[in-house]
Amino acid sequence: MQNTNKNSQLLWGLGFGIVFGFLLQKGGVTRHDVIVRQLLLTEHTVLIVMLSAMLTGMIGLHIFKAFGLVKLAPKSGSISQNVIGGLTFGIGFALLGYCPGTLAGAIGNGYLDALLGGLPGILIGAGLFAALYPKLQSKILKAGYFGDLTLPRLFNVKDWVVVVPAAVLILLLLILLQ
Repeated sequence: MQNTNKNSQLLWGLGFGIVFGFLLQKGGVTRHDVIVRQLLLTEHTVLIVMLSAMLTGMIGLHIFKAFGLVKLAPKSGSISQNVIGGLTFGIGFALLGYCPGTLAGAIGNGYLDALLGGLPGILIGAGLFAALYPKLQSKILKAGYFGDLTLPRLFNVKDWVVVVPAAVLILLLLILLQ
């Protein structure tokens, strides 16, 4: 029974991934020039698409949780993990002009810069991280450990007390960006 549930989860994940990739492509955020203009702060297409996805995902996930359809299990983390992850992501994004999701979409569109530059770069980066992980895990990645803390847990409030104001702020930002 558990294996059937796992297969079902994988199929749902694949389906949502395909839809998300399709929407990324339709939103134009798999194009290098759009991403570069976002990084130069001259265009906000990527930000609008990502904020829209965050808003939809946040509300949808918490509705599913309220009906008992999903159970959230946040991973534990630390400040050092966030800093290292953010720097790695940011450097790769700035150098290549793609993030992992838009890179996959760009490869799907047939963009050679993504296939020949981005794919090897992401594989090399992942390989380096995997090779360094044992040393990083035992020392550096534990700095500033905060466990599986979430904002509702931090403030000791129900999820919706955080979700509703966050949704309003994201919606206002989307209106301002239009």
